[in-house]
Amino acid sequence: LAVLVFGPPAASRDKNKSGTEPFALVAGTVFRSSGFSLPGAKVLLEAQPEDGQGRAKSKKMEAVSDARGEFALRVPARPMRYTVVVSAKGFKPDQKEIHVQGEERIDLFFRLEPESD
Repeated sequence: LAVLVFGPPAASRDKNKSGTEPFALVAGTVFRSSGFSLPGAKVLLEAQPEDGQGRAKSKKMEAVSDARGEFALRVPARPMRYTVVVSAKGFKPDQKEIHVQGEERIDLFFRLEPESD
């Protein structure tokens, strides 16, 4: 005797119980000025206050670009402004501002110039 129970799959009943909060993905690639990828670059993402009053209640997030120069960071899926700073030894740092609106993917590309002697 087999009993079949029909209903929504367990995963769709309550997303938040499984620990998967909605998120936005900030991803990108870091290149050298020559166009080649730059592995080992430090990527710092910091939330900025929207109203200009004080600091946003969000910690800084860090990543390091992989062998292909790629990085990815998950941030909460809510409207927020972030500054993304990329630095690597022997290169001038670069930064960009981004605006996250909700569940989305933001792709960034950085081209770092060598430091002049």
